[in-house]
Amino acid sequence: MDTSARRRVADTLTDLRRRVLRRRRPLAALLAAGAVAAGLHALAPPDPPTVTVRVAGHDLPAGHVLGRGDLADVTLPAGVVPGGAVGTPEGRTLAAPLRAGEAVTDVRLVGAGLADAQPPGAVTLPVRLSDAGQAGLLTVGDRIDLVATDPRAGSARALASDAQVLALPEAGTTTDGALPGRLVVLALPAADVEEVTAASVASYVTYTWRRR
Repeated sequence: MDTSARRRVADTLTDLRRRVLRRRRPLAALLAAGAVAAGLHALAPPDPPTVTVRVAGHDLPAGHVLGRGDLADVTLPAGVVPGGAVGTPEGRTLAAPLRAGEAVTDVRLVGAGLADAQPPGAVTLPVRLSDAGQAGLLTVGDRIDLVATDPRAGSARALASDAQVLALPEAGTTTDGALPGRLVVLALPAADVEEVTAASVASYVTYTWRRR
């Protein structure tokens, strides 16, 4: 390599070194930012585990038999999944209405989970209220006092206090073509079961109403 070539190489290296020196602060800041980002990524906690939950795809009434088209799958963090979520509720009957997007849980379905939701010391009993219109005013969770009335004698007597409404089967699912009124599923003290059952076939059963 001749002298002029060496000089050109030296000049190029000198110019490159000057350019790097002029930009050393921005380069240092960029490298530092990259190091911080890498450190934060390494320290970030892993994504929480998730669970797929079956929810109502649209508003559903009490007494409805769930089909595949009624349900949707949503992914939720495991820590917020409601207790008693049911993984395969198809074919089960709703004990209470479900809003669109609400998870299907055991206490919303007719079955053992519904009985487990009753208050301590109570038993689950289907009771036919004489007036279907009155039954339609109730919602799951209401507290009612049952009353037996005898129109011929013009008398009334208390049957049970503070019964809790567990389910309101849709009227069409409990129609037998003979008996009037409408069935509701109640939780009430075991001591009241015999009297309530007897009154259901001999008297008109109604209620006084107390909201939750």
